[in-house]
Amino acid sequence: MPNPSAKNHLQGETSPYLLQHADNPVDWYPWGEEALARARREDKPIVLSIGYSACHWCHVMAHESFESPEIAAVMNKHFINIKVDREERPDLDQIYQLAQQMLTGRPGGWPLTMFLEPDNQIPFFGGTYFPPEGRHGLPSFKDLLERIAEYFHAHREEIQSQNSRLLAAFEDLDTRTSAVEADRLGPAPLKAAQQQLVQSFDPRYGGFKGAPKFPNPSSIERCLRDARGEHLPEEARQKAFDLARLTLEQMARGGIYDHLGGGFCRYAVDSQWRIPHFEKMLYDNGQLLALYADAYELWGSERCRQALEETGHWAMGEMQSPEGGYYSSLDADSEGQEGKFYIWTREQVRSCLEEDEYRLVARYFGLDQPANFEGHWHLYGATTPEALAQELNLSPQILEEKLATAKQKLFAAREERIRPGRDDKILTAWNGLMIKGMAAAGQALAEPAFIASAERALDFVRGHLWQNGRLLVSYKDGRAQHPGYLDDYAFLLDALLELLQARWREGDLAFAVELAEAALAHFEDPAQGGFYFTADDHETLIHRPVPLMDNATPAGNGVLAWSLQRLGHLLGEMRYLKAAERTLKASWASIQHTPHAHCSLLKALEEWLYPPQVIILRGPEETMGSWQAIATGEYAPRRVSLAIPTGARDLLGQLGEYRPQGEGVAAYVCSGHTCSPPLTRQAAFEAHLADQGR
Repeated sequence: MPNPSAKNHLQGETSPYLLQHADNPVDWYPWGEEALARARREDKPIVLSIGYSACHWCHVMAHESFESPEIAAVMNKHFINIKVDREERPDLDQIYQLAQQMLTGRPGGWPLTMFLEPDNQIPFFGGTYFPPEGRHGLPSFKDLLERIAEYFHAHREEIQSQNSRLLAAFEDLDTRTSAVEADRLGPAPLKAAQQQLVQSFDPRYGGFKGAPKFPNPSSIERCLRDARGEHLPEEARQKAFDLARLTLEQMARGGIYDHLGGGFCRYAVDSQWRIPHFEKMLYDNGQLLALYADAYELWGSERCRQALEETGHWAMGEMQSPEGGYYSSLDADSEGQEGKFYIWTREQVRSCLEEDEYRLVARYFGLDQPANFEGHWHLYGATTPEALAQELNLSPQILEEKLATAKQKLFAAREERIRPGRDDKILTAWNGLMIKGMAAAGQALAEPAFIASAERALDFVRGHLWQNGRLLVSYKDGRAQHPGYLDDYAFLLDALLELLQARWREGDLAFAVELAEAALAHFEDPAQGGFYFTADDHETLIHRPVPLMDNATPAGNGVLAWSLQRLGHLLGEMRYLKAAERTLKASWASIQHTPHAHCSLLKALEEWLYPPQVIILRGPEETMGSWQAIATGEYAPRRVSLAIPTGARDLLGQLGEYRPQGEGVAAYVCSGHTCSPPLTRQAAFEAHLADQGR
């Protein structure tokens, strides 16, 4: 039996989450053949515990149960114990979250606690958080462990029968269809999704009804695109616009947004966006940067500009490693308490400010109202700057200056506190989301520092996580590991296409093609269409999913299908367009069943139905800036534009046909299947885009 005073088998890992458990008396293993072979050899069931570094309830269960010698003794005696970081192994997390829902009929979450049969890792019981003592209808974890160990050895036939049913249920999850005719792809799901989103919309506070309330970036992006959608009448376009605008403005005003340091928390626990669950995730902020960049181009509010600027600087200052890659998350907890870093007493705020500054801040951030978080105040926009300026008889400019000064003082005071933990592993997929967000923000704000930050992250990923023509998932402490998943390829390809529109750089388009080719070679199901989450040479698990629905991050199938279409139109590469079409056909039944749950695939469908407007600018780099500003300076979701300098080499596909014309700039504009002659006068180019619309 393992010595409970010794370190367990996690000590050689790099994941901060796994290392948090390396000193537990539980004899934890990472997922791998050593643990699985021991389970088979000793015929012991597996306790599979999945969580992540920034997860509050993961910390609670670790402290209550996994640090308990008494509970650890039961786990070590009866089970083989495996700990998984869901951010490094999303394949395992997806499978066992689904299994938990099938077995219990309840939604999953973290920490996830599953009990697996040793021979084939099929789960026979599961749940999420279990307390050390029975409460709130939950059994004590120690009692549960003892009962499950006894049941496992006494009821093997029942477990095997349940396992067979569970595997059959996994097979039924694949809703793809292989024989859909091309002419059946149409705009009906786009219209249905818009109606569904409007019906579930909270007309008072934005977002979608109920609490907790999540940002849902894929759904809000769908609304932004619907505001320009050819498939909708004017009234529906206006509803989509109103939904997106109210949501994004309320989020930036609410407590889900960090008004002092920038960046968004993961979700709000209330319906008014006031009190967050305090962890900050890279994947949320990358998506929200791209969304707010679109919003700023569409309606140009000061609130959107501020959220973009502050979140971009937060990403560079707190989340970007010296080597260039972006870190994964900031914890919800500091000093063992959720939100302690972010919350205030009135006395703490007053001590940082002059009296007139305090009166202004108290009114703006709700300190003149009752405490809103465990006897403290979490800052949120209790009023608008416009209303407050009028109330205090100040000009909007003076008010903004006073607020900015006060916020700087509070930020400096907060910086003296003990900071939340940071998960400093660098994930390829999440870096793809943030690279796209920073590139979009940099372009919308004309902020070259943001674009340069995105370039540094891309160079890091290419230098450390792209090996032998394949992506790896995670990097930390000099080690890159785990073979890449669909999301790694899809999100990074999408990011490259966004970054190329912000600026042209030699080699980036060739890298995009390499990613596309690797995804097609190792993830596509060419017979039925669509892309598996794991590669063809990945370890064999109990299920190989084809993810079609969006979750906290967009579905890899939707992002990759959209990106392949963009790349196909740019290069004239029909293989990419056909692969995207196969994905849409295979997904058609699932899309039709719940359109609003497939917003990423709807984006690809929209592009298939209404091909993008492609703009290629050629000319001297120093004179193309004003032309590029015309192409990218408005919200035009169906437009893709590249500004390629005269001296660019090795242009791929049909890009080589777009040649410079003389010493000036030439613009080539293709809409649908029609291309303009080269436009060499800026006024003519601007007029042509105005005639073509968005």
